[in-house]
Amino acid sequence: MTSPLSRAVVRAVDPGLLALYRDLHAHPELSGREGGTASCLAEALAAAGCAVHRGIGGHGLAGVLENAGGPTLLVRADMDALPILEETGLPYASHATGIDPSGNEVPVMHACGHDLHMAALVGLARTMRSLRDRWRGRIVLVGQPSEERVSGAAAMVRDGLYDRVGRPDWAMAFHVAPEHPEGRVLFTEGVASAGAESVDVVVRGVGGHAAHPDQTCDPVLLAAQTVVALQGLVSRELDPQEFGVLTVASVHGGTKHNAIPDEVRLGINIRFFDDAVRDRLLSGIGRVAVGQARSAGVPPDLDPVVSLIDESALPLRNDPGLVCRVREAVLAVLGHDRVGGLGPSSGSEDFGAFAEVDPPVPLCYFRVGTGSGRLHSPTFAPDPGSVLTAAVTALGAAALDLLRPPD
Repeated sequence: MTSPLSRAVVRAVDPGLLALYRDLHAHPELSGREGGTASCLAEALAAAGCAVHRGIGGHGLAGVLENAGGPTLLVRADMDALPILEETGLPYASHATGIDPSGNEVPVMHACGHDLHMAALVGLARTMRSLRDRWRGRIVLVGQPSEERVSGAAAMVRDGLYDRVGRPDWAMAFHVAPEHPEGRVLFTEGVASAGAESVDVVVRGVGGHAAHPDQTCDPVLLAAQTVVALQGLVSRELDPQEFGVLTVASVHGGTKHNAIPDEVRLGINIRFFDDAVRDRLLSGIGRVAVGQARSAGVPPDLDPVVSLIDESALPLRNDPGLVCRVREAVLAVLGHDRVGGLGPSSGSEDFGAFAEVDPPVPLCYFRVGTGSGRLHSPTFAPDPGSVLTAAVTALGAAALDLLRPPD
């Protein structure tokens, strides 16, 4: 016999919701430019019975379902897409373009599942509206901009999200996970995803003609030596039991084959679970860069310039008690074969910013398998029906448990 929740999810994940998903997929927008996406999501949430607040922290929005008195649950979906040329061949594939931060026109695609996240948010609103006799309180359904730039959540909180909709008692979100079986729901206790910082290092020297390198202080060679030396920060300065990643992801310098430039720019990204590791890696980057410059004879007035980029993310820390409660609620509906555990991810995300108030908001961030593909791939094309059914069921089970009326 099916449960009331299962029947409500079947009604919610109908052809109309799948059409919404296809529309969102076909019309993606880049971070900070999600105006059309926000309008589409706001309209769908309003049709599902939500009072919608717009323009929070940019294009952010919040749909509120009120049902008498009770606690408040926030559920977040991210809205932005990626500068990727879609190669799925789907009939609703994106042909959209957008303008990136450098002013270039680029192709745009939902290659990270944010279209599924938004459709699930609407599916949850429909489900909970049809089950109003089984819960009490407030559900705040957040459409968040600029997740890919790990800045949208903090922008919404700074712009008074909680002044408009109330401080939540709990906050939940999920992310699709193509490396796990389709429809499987996976929970992580403690740190769910890594913190991240991006660092620019300008390696400076004295340029000149390639025929006379002896008359230069070659920043290309110095940059190469710096890239290699930086790897020792993780392999030789971190405890092997601690998690840390340091990646030099971009190296830019010079314009001609026969001209040694005056500087080379390094783009560095670090990942960490613990703030102490973050601090050691950041201080180490500056120390290594300056040390390499000194060993190459670069004068002090040409020391490397090290700067943090405004694209940082805190480690996302799940509340163990909340995770345990949500997992048990989802287990009761989906069963042990469709619910599992998962270790922390080295990926980063800014959902943790919704907890950054006093006192902190307990978080539960989980994953839903899609069974195939890779995130940020031009061919990422999960089956929306099965994923949405699993995601809406998990979110609905959690909401019904957390907002259960008193006996």
